[in-house]
Amino acid sequence: MWLLAVLLFAGASLFAAPVSDEEVIDTTNFKAYYGTVTNAESGKALPFATIEALGSNIATVTNIDGDFTIKVSKDITISGFKISYLGYKNKNVALSDFQGDRTVNIELAPSSIHLKEVTIRPQDAMELIMDVLTNIRENYSEEPMMMRGFYRETIQRGRNYVSISEAVIDIYKGGYTNQYQVDQVKLFKGRKSADVEKMDTVLFKVQGGPNTTMLMDVVKNPYILLSEEYSEIYEFRLSDVIAIDDRLHYVVTFSQRVYVDDPFYKGRLYIDMDKLAITEAEFELNVDNKEEAARMFIRRKPMSMSIIPERAVYRAKYTIEENKWYFSYARAEVKFKVNWKKKLFNTTYSTMSELAVTDRTYEGIEKFAGKERFRSNDVMNEKVYIFFDQGFWEGYNVIEPDQSIESAIKRLNKKYLRRNG
Repeated sequence: MWLLAVLLFAGASLFAAPVSDEEVIDTTNFKAYYGTVTNAESGKALPFATIEALGSNIATVTNIDGDFTIKVSKDITISGFKISYLGYKNKNVALSDFQGDRTVNIELAPSSIHLKEVTIRPQDAMELIMDVLTNIRENYSEEPMMMRGFYRETIQRGRNYVSISEAVIDIYKGGYTNQYQVDQVKLFKGRKSADVEKMDTVLFKVQGGPNTTMLMDVVKNPYILLSEEYSEIYEFRLSDVIAIDDRLHYVVTFSQRVYVDDPFYKGRLYIDMDKLAITEAEFELNVDNKEEAARMFIRRKPMSMSIIPERAVYRAKYTIEENKWYFSYARAEVKFKVNWKKKLFNTTYSTMSELAVTDRTYEGIEKFAGKERFRSNDVMNEKVYIFFDQGFWEGYNVIEPDQSIESAIKRLNKKYLRRNG
């Protein structure tokens, strides 16, 4: 099975001074708010829920445990927070609910259309998946295009950021019906944080960077989830119908069959009812078999270290324009524990990679030269320099990983995001 995961390897390099797992918050200029977003019925965490500070353009998303931290400048007046999640009722939370550094639990109630209220066309979920594959030519671009995107990658130890890097990237996006037109990525401008690496005692490197994130386009890469042979591996179930942007969607849930031992995925596919196109996918790796899951993630590590994957969650979104859907957003987050022999306590790490497409065009289509491409074994943090090209980033000279990638894009000067910028 092709691994759609952030490939990690731990080096033996050690830094001098470890730090605590408590995050250092700048309380002079910012007020930090902490919360956890959960399903009101099941109590399960809701990863990638959106938190917006009302009265500002500040926003963030929850991590794989449903937790979030949002920092608001003391110069900005906000009235509260809006919490939203696909398939759930939005909820506003007052500032008064946040007392000191207390973590507020926010419960969202599911909001869906009962199946009996609509006409269900397919009788079998697998049949619906086959219809989606048949309609790829109609619903997605057959021609290659050029895209520009904003990419961010972080590694955290507890609440502390060990590594932060981000870049504007160029993308050669192959046609959806041509398997030989493989997606390619080239760094346009990139940078990384100047001082966070020294904070940690273990050096982790994330391989693949934006290349791996592009693989989350499950329509372009159906071998990840949607190949016909996967009907023997996955059990698909038509579970619900919901409205997304005023369009009705089937919700197809899937999980690996009980007799399948190797780690595969479970999750949800959101399929436009009218056009039978996948518009969003949420899935996570089955890490019940810790040993096998660890082999999939870890390329190299010291003998005295053991690494246990805790959770690996992925999300991909498409946007519609002139009756065609385009890959527009992807996010991957992996959490794992690190144990050292002869040490009493373990350490929790999490990695996050996020990509938002900001521009696309059918003009100037050109594949990248081999030396220009970002490759699957490249490490983003090693490809960018500390605040490289200061003039490009202008006033945006502080990386703020707690804000959403959409907020980061807005803060970049738009003229630099044009195709020929």
